Amino acid sequence: MTDRLVVIDADVLGRQRTGDETYVLELLRALPAAAPGLRFAAITRRPDLVPPGVEPILLPARLQELRMALRVPLLLRRLRPALVHFVHALPLMLPCPAVLTVQDLSFERDASLMGWRETAIFKFVVPRSARRARRVLAISQRTKDDLVTLYGLSPEKVVVTPLAFDPAFKPGGTRGEYLLLSGSVEERKNPLLAAEAARAVGRKLVVVGPLRDPALVAELRRRGADVRGFVSRPELIRLYQEAAALLFPTRYEGFGLPVAEAMAAGTPVIATPDPAVREVGGDAVMYAQPDQFAPAVASVLADPEPWSRAGLERSRLFSWEETARRTAAVYRQVLE
Repeated sequence: MTDRLVVIDADVLGRQRTGDETYVLELLRALPAAAPGLRFAAITRRPDLVPPGVEPILLPARLQELRMALRVPLLLRRLRPALVHFVHALPLMLPCPAVLTVQDLSFERDASLMGWRETAIFKFVVPRSARRARRVLAISQRTKDDLVTLYGLSPEKVVVTPLAFDPAFKPGGTRGEYLLLSGSVEERKNPLLAAEAARAVGRKLVVVGPLRDPALVAELRRRGADVRGFVSRPELIRLYQEAAALLFPTRYEGFGLPVAEAMAAGTPVIATPDPAVREVGGDAVMYAQPDQFAPAVASVLADPEPWSRAGLERSRLFSWEETARRTAAVYRQVLE
């Protein structure tokens, strides 16, 4: 398999897509070392963001549907890779076997968690892509279970490859008084519950992440939250390091990357008991139902150190090197 080409769709780079972008970027960084017998190339509109060891292939895109239906298939015919790897959706035509990563099936479990147009597109594209792919990578056991249950995929076809955190997330700085909410501002993340809890315990809430729902953004600000939108990576790390705690009152997750990032920074976490979040946090996170969320926050703030220590210990279970190793093993299975 020496020098066989694996092409990865990296169109999310530079597009402020939080979990999806982190996943693709960190995987590209770690794969060359995990699979030295393979060559890697990334299709992207931002070649400057592609890590060393991976060949950037520029493909500008205005209309995503046209890109996936025509431009990507034409490019792949020219490149003639041995294998391709996409996230969520596969192009209509493929010249080789494909691996597909599915982050979550929230749009199947609760249609109210996403806009109607996006829900319709995902419901049409994702199941068809998952069935066409040679292997499907799920970022948690929760997502694998959903793929098997909802789409009828065989358990052998779906491989769990958990996410991890940037090693730059580590303890540092001086703990402040504010509470942090990290992730895209959308209904699925339940940001108003975080705002209510922060107000109940008399703390300021800092919100970072893409501002996808203008109405929610306006309501958060009305309730006193400091909504900062997308921030630079150094600023994000500092905000984690200096936060009194991370609030993560999500309604549905495929993994819950902010929980792993907070634990790595030694920041206590209070979250709703979503199955994927439990996979990440284990016993190192304080879980609470919505009606008990504010009291749980107060309890953690009264004695944060045990939660900080437990999170740091738990965070050692996750690394992008391990994610890349599992991913590379799937590539080899498909290529063989």
